[in-house]
Amino acid sequence: MSRDFSAKLPMFENRLRKMYKHYSKLARRQEVACFRFYDHDLPEFPFAIELYKDVVHAAEYKRRHGMEDEEHEEWLAACKEVIAQVMEIPLDTIFMKERQRKAGRQGQYEKFSEERVERIVPEGGLNFIINLTDYLDTGLFLDHRITRNMVREEAKGKRVLNLFCYTGSFSVYAAHGGAKSVTSVDLSRTYINWAKRNMQYNKLYNEDKHEFVQDDVMAVISDIPADTFDLIICDPPTFSNSKRMEKEFDVQRDHVWLLKQLLKGCTDGGQIYFSNNYRGFELDRDAIPTPSIEDITAATTPFDFQGRLHRKCYLLTK
Repeated sequence: MSRDFSAKLPMFENRLRKMYKHYSKLARRQEVACFRFYDHDLPEFPFAIELYKDVVHAAEYKRRHGMEDEEHEEWLAACKEVIAQVMEIPLDTIFMKERQRKAGRQGQYEKFSEERVERIVPEGGLNFIINLTDYLDTGLFLDHRITRNMVREEAKGKRVLNLFCYTGSFSVYAAHGGAKSVTSVDLSRTYINWAKRNMQYNKLYNEDKHEFVQDDVMAVISDIPADTFDLIICDPPTFSNSKRMEKEFDVQRDHVWLLKQLLKGCTDGGQIYFSNNYRGFELDRDAIPTPSIEDITAATTPFDFQGRLHRKCYLLTK
């Protein structure tokens, strides 16, 4: 190796061992099978590393590392060996990729592989299909596991709308909680089909009760019928282009318009779970026409994301 990065590997191993021991203990206590246990803890090793039951997803944050391609591959292989040693698992159960920092979650739509290595993983008494190879993300955002359970507990007998539904994990939780109906909306046909598969795998799919809509989500929000839904989940990207918007959607600038539309679509007493990943986000409470806005960011932050999470989460009641 032209560069002596091997000297720093013991530092990575020590940190990884410490964090894995700590988080796996908390996970066992809470009966959590999928959790993050390392997130850019050391600047020299910029990974987000997550355990999904018995496989590992390690995503390298893009940076200027100064290594040639061959050396970078050697470095990744050495890091992979460290992960395998610490966790005492085979190398072929560790899936590594490079991820770029994107605004919001728009990067989730970028496909860069056709390997389709999928697994079924448990969460909250349900099961979800993850893809370990083809996208920047696996298909299950671990930071919202508490929020998903809150939705399940609120869903019984309610008409639920899940906007920017991605792979439909919130929809599955709502259906499991006894929702009267669940409407899931996303622009991507891939993710709408994935959401259906998740619903089917959990034996919750019912064509009469659950609708999957592939459409421009901003267009759906613009045309939302009044007093229709009892529970709405909305986790929009930080920025988005929409054919129905005169200008690009910006969650900081446009969240008041967004929440006004959602409140219009809510029944009296209806609730909206609204979250976003914009680091500097500030909710304009005075401009939103409801006095009932609760910041539930802390309450919805799981043990493995405490102090590491930049998203905000709110519960609005009409």
